[in-house]
Order: sequence, then C-alpha cells, then structure tokens
Amino acid sequence: MARDAERRPIAVNRKARHDYTVLKTYEAGIVLAGTEVKSLREGRVSLVDAFAQERDGEIMLYGLHIAEYGFGTWTNHQPRRTRKLLLHRVEIARILDKLRDPGVALVPLSMYFSNGWAKVEVGLARGRRSYDKRQVLAERDANREIARELGRRLKGRRPAGEGRRPG
Repeated sequence: MARDAERRPIAVNRKARHDYTVLKTYEAGIVLAGTEVKSLREGRVSLVDAFAQERDGEIMLYGLHIAEYGFGTWTNHQPRRTRKLLLHRVEIARILDKLRDPGVALVPLSMYFSNGWAKVEVGLARGRRSYDKRQVLAERDANREIARELGRRLKGRRPAGEGRRPG
C-alpha cells in the first residue's frame, strides 16, 4: 500500500481552541498498537478530554479515546490507555520549561496521518476566562461583518439596510 503524500486529518479538538489561547504548537509522533492504528484509519478517535503531562522525563498523553477495533480479537487495545508522545529531547526540555509557568497546559489540538505515520499536534496553551471567550467571539463576529460589507462593496451592491427609494 502506498503511503500518503501529505497530511490527512483524523480528528480536531475544536474545544481546545475555544477554551485555551495556544502559545506554541509542536508535532509529535505517538506510540500505538496495531489495532489502534486500524481504528484511527476508521476515524474512531476523540480528543475532547485528552491532555499531556510529563512522566519520568517523557511526555505522556492521557485521556485520548481510541475506540476498540471492530474486527480485533483478544489482542484489542484499551480505549483510554496512556500513550507516549515521541519528541526530540530538546523539544521536551523546552516544553517542560514552559509548563512550569502557572496556567500553562499541554493540550492535543489535532491528530493526522503524515506520510503514513500517526501524528499529534500538541500546543502549549494558557486557559481563557469566560470574558476572554466572549471578547474573542465578539471580535470574530465583527471581523465577519467587516468582510461581508467589504465583499458587498467590491461586488458593487448597496450596503445592507439601504434599499431602493420608491419613486
């Protein structure tokens, strides 16, 4: 079977981008069992409750749910087992240095296949407060309105609310 030429997404953690401000992202490999890879190829994974922490000088991923493979036998994997992330020693040292800051967490943002290998995009993130979330949503809505208005003007249409006058 030929390997994939580019990134093929498996799952995205949208809630993480909503709840956290991502400071820096890293691409990490992940140690998986055979049935886990087959289940990933079917897209049966959830990143919602997942997080990463340091254990014995290594970065481990907790709470990642990979559903059991439907055609697996007694060799099937446990859905929520702890999995090791594969990073360079220098990257691990940088991440651990940043994790010492208060309020910083290591959160998985997405999973994908890159050249046939399963990868996890993890991000150093700082938690957002509820008023920060509201501010981000208001800013996004304002930018969307600006883009709409700009699009209308470029197409030569009248702005919203300006109809034809009778007459």
